[in-house]
This record gives sequence, C-alpha cells and structure tokens, in this order.
Amino acid sequence: MHKRKKVKLSITIFIGLIILGLIFWLLSIIFEGEKPETAIDPLPEFLAGSQDFKLTVSDMKRGLKNLKVLVTQEGREVIILENDFPFSGLFNCDGIHKYETIFSVDPAELNLAQGRADLIVQVWDYSRRRGGDGNLCLLQHRMVVDTVPPSIRAVSRQNYFNIGGTGLVVYRTSSDSIQSGVFVHDLFFPGFPAKEGTQDGIHICYLSVPINIKAKPDISLWAKDRAGNSSKSGFYYNIRWKSFNSDRINITDRFIQRILPYFSFYSFDPGDSDLDKFLKINRELREENAKVFYELRNETGPERLWDGPWLRLKNAANMAGFGDNRLYYYKNMEVDNQTHMGIDLASLANSEVQAANNGRVIFANRNGIYGLTVVLDHGQGLASVYSHLSEMKVEIDQIVTKGDIIGLTGQTGLAGGDHLHFGVMVSGIFVNPAEWWDSHWIEDNITRKLALID
Repeated sequence: MHKRKKVKLSITIFIGLIILGLIFWLLSIIFEGEKPETAIDPLPEFLAGSQDFKLTVSDMKRGLKNLKVLVTQEGREVIILENDFPFSGLFNCDGIHKYETIFSVDPAELNLAQGRADLIVQVWDYSRRRGGDGNLCLLQHRMVVDTVPPSIRAVSRQNYFNIGGTGLVVYRTSSDSIQSGVFVHDLFFPGFPAKEGTQDGIHICYLSVPINIKAKPDISLWAKDRAGNSSKSGFYYNIRWKSFNSDRINITDRFIQRILPYFSFYSFDPGDSDLDKFLKINRELREENAKVFYELRNETGPERLWDGPWLRLKNAANMAGFGDNRLYYYKNMEVDNQTHMGIDLASLANSEVQAANNGRVIFANRNGIYGLTVVLDHGQGLASVYSHLSEMKVEIDQIVTKGDIIGLTGQTGLAGGDHLHFGVMVSGIFVNPAEWWDSHWIEDNITRKLALID
C-alpha cells in the first residue's frame, strides 16, 4: 500500500512537471524577447533628390505585426510607409515572417528643408511582451538634405584653343564643391586647386579639343558637391581649326619580317599572313597601347611640377608631325590608316634623351608598338611620353629635373629606324607637343592665365 502511494506521487509529480514545462514553453513562445531584424539599403549621408530604399524586415519566431517608416525633421514627422500584418494560424505560424519592399523619399515632395533629417524604421512583432505591444526594433539613420548644386564660373576670359592643342581655364567654385573640371562633349578633364591649402575656390584645368572632333564641341565647366548635386556653366571660348598633314608609308615584306620577332608576345591566328599580323599590330595592339596611356591620367599629382618651356631632343630633325594622317600602302594598295599622336625626332643613333621638364616617372616599361617607353607626370594632368627607346635610365616614382637623361633613342616597337617618338598628354589625351616648346605660346596661353591666381 505504501509502495502504491509512492508510485502515484511520482506520477503526479511527473505529470505536474510536464504541465509546468508546457506552460513554460507556451509562455516562452508567447512572451519571446527577440526583436525583429531590419535591414535597409542604401544608407546615404546626403539626400540630394528622390532616393529609393530597399527595406527587409523579418521575425522568424512570433512573426511581424506592424511596420512604420517615417522621416522626422525639426519636430515634424512625415509617414512614408505603414503596414499592419495579420495574425494567421496557431501561434501565427501562417503569418508574415519576412517582408521586403522598396520605398522612396523625395525631399521636394515631402517639403523637407535643407539640413538634418532622420529616417526612422519601427517594426513590432506578435510577442506579448511590453504589455502586449510586442518586441520593437528601431532603426534610425541621420541624413543631410542638400538639394542645392554648387556654383561654378570662369575667371579667365580669353580662352582660345587650337584643335589638337592644350587649353587652360581658370575658374572658381563654391566651397561645397568636391570635384570639378571641364567637359568637352562627354570627355572629362579634371580641375585642380590653383594653390594648395587655399579656400578661395580657385581652380585650374588643362584641357584639349581632340583632333578627331569634327564639329564645334560643347565645352562647359562642371562641379559636384558631396551630396551628389552637380552643375554646369558655359564660358567664352574660341576654337582655332586647322588641317593636318597626310603621310604615305610604304610597307615592305622586308620591314614586316624585321619587326615581327619583336612582337612574338602577341597572339596571332594560325592562318595569318605576315601582312595580317602587321595589320593586327598596327590596329588592335595600337588601341590596347592607347588605353595604357589613357589610364595613366589617374597617376597625375595635384601640384604643378613643370617650369618654363619644355626641352626638345638636341640636334634632332622632325621626321613626322603630330596629327599626321598616315596612309599605309602595301604593294601600291592602301591597307591601313592611322593618326600619328606625337612628333618623331631623329638625331644620332642612341642619342641621350632629356626630360623635357621637371616631373615624376609614372611609367617605364614596354608598351607594344611604342617599344620601351618612359612617361613623366608634370602635375595637374600634364604628362610627357618618350617612346622607341633602346635603353631606359629611370625607375617608377623617380623624381627628375628638366634636362636629366632618362634614356637613349632606339627603334624598339613599331619603328622604321632609330628615333624618339615624343608626346604630350593632357589627362590621357595626346596633344600637340610643339606648343610646349614655344615660350611665346606658353606666355600667351598659360602664364598669363596663371597670373590671375595671384
């Protein structure tokens, strides 16, 4: 009898524990304390115009109950999005546990003022915590409403540009501008602060009207602020149009057979003839090499390094001019047409090549048809190019002074004989180097404008 009572007591206690466990389990579900998860993208620092946001909210336990998105500014609240999610099934098992949406915030439509505004996301779940209100996830993101674009205007008034040459514009931007420059059609030339550390907004920009532009281009100043607002402004300019020479180049089998071994690194189709290989070098490899030069625009420094007229190869004759339209003939038949983007200078074989001006070495390597090549950065987008060298005497990042020996002339690459291919680039665009040898041109077109800064 006593033993039977013990068994009944044990069973009662066991059942009681089960009931208590079930109660605890139910309470842990009903009153669970895990907040919903919220993710929003993007989270911009500035709000310059209508902005789309992707919102993802989730609660994998009790499910989503309410969602509210609002913008607050100086005590004013504007509701952007509000949603109630229905309770469905046992413990809301069939309810909404994950929700994604895209909404937009337009400062003009919401009549937001310039300055701080807060984006707030509130999400509740179906937990019975907080007096039955549920767990709350609160996300708050601070933004600055800025819809006013920066101002920009030209300071230099007489802006004359030679087609294929270098131009300089001096201009002023408002203090909120973080990037500026000049657009020639869709080609961008970045500007640089005229003086380091000044807050007057004065900038300079070297630019070019490339020789392949046939009609009068649209040239305008451009500036952008931190919020992404941008503005354009026209200014007075005059383009001096000119024609460029044509040059017939006869290609022989002997010439092709001489240069092909140099390009053994380049891939050709098995069935290509020697002429096919030459044309592939002259067209496709030339384009690849041009891209290498263009990318070097990103290596320029913000400070001016050059000083005075640029040096020309000593005792050298001009063998080909900038902008020459080269017509390639093979057995009296025209097979190709390319534009020469520098000036070819010939002196004695293996002549010493001087740095045209003060600068920093940003390239010293082979570059396809140009052979061994050195490129010097002269600051603010200006660079000089020395190609077909037989030897390079400088290294990357080396600082050079005008007149320093940087290499020896040669015939590496696609060269018919020993010479120097000399080029000048403005933000990666080749321009006429002869202008930079001319002290009068520098005085009239560069120095006088730079004097406006002082």
